[in-house]
Amino acid sequence: MGFPGFRSGAAKKNYSESRSTPTSSFAELNHDELEMHMERSRYGTFELTDAIRPAYSLEVVPKQGFRHDEYVDPQSGATIPVLLASVSRERLFDLFIDLISCLGETVNVVLETSHHGETGEHDDFVREHIDMPILKSVLYDFEDLLLNDGCTGIAVVNPKRKLEVQFDEHKLLICYGVPQELFERVLIKYDVYPDDQMRFVTEAEHVHSSSDRFVDFFDTLQTRLGIDGNFQDDTHFEI
Repeated sequence: MGFPGFRSGAAKKNYSESRSTPTSSFAELNHDELEMHMERSRYGTFELTDAIRPAYSLEVVPKQGFRHDEYVDPQSGATIPVLLASVSRERLFDLFIDLISCLGETVNVVLETSHHGETGEHDDFVREHIDMPILKSVLYDFEDLLLNDGCTGIAVVNPKRKLEVQFDEHKLLICYGVPQELFERVLIKYDVYPDDQMRFVTEAEHVHSSSDRFVDFFDTLQTRLGIDGNFQDDTHFEI
């Protein structure tokens, strides 16, 4: 299912469902009900960005916290520790900036976009060997895009230390590598605490939001980072 051609009025956002299921909680909604659901961003003390909305049935209610998981490299079979975090909007971007500060002074950057692909598919673009202060300066200029576009993600990688921080298109923070304590300390500083029972919006039906202006912003960010082509980086993890 999806909502081809749907517009939310003045915001001119496109909404596309990330899962196709005959029992979709969106299937029986009228326009006003859908609009009201899309406009709701706060669940208790947790606030979503504009990028994503949970199922209308609220199978997973958004909340703040993190849990540990693992990534198994499909080529080597090696197991890599992973930390997944959901963070309320008001502290999300600053937390991301502090997390990438753990990676070192020179890093690789992978921009991810699903603006032009099929549902669930995205293109990766890479910039290698960028100094962290330069990267942070650019990212601050594109805070709106990174927070609110449901078709843009970014990963910052230190291949020598085998560390990576992803800020994905669902606006989850995903940290790969050891020691995990590097990332835990930053999260707890922002009042984001471990929860072994944590469920994320990606584990149920959900909806992404984007707009034409974000496509333009993404292209500008790509240019600012000096990225001019596709790249598949073996040190960039997918979970």
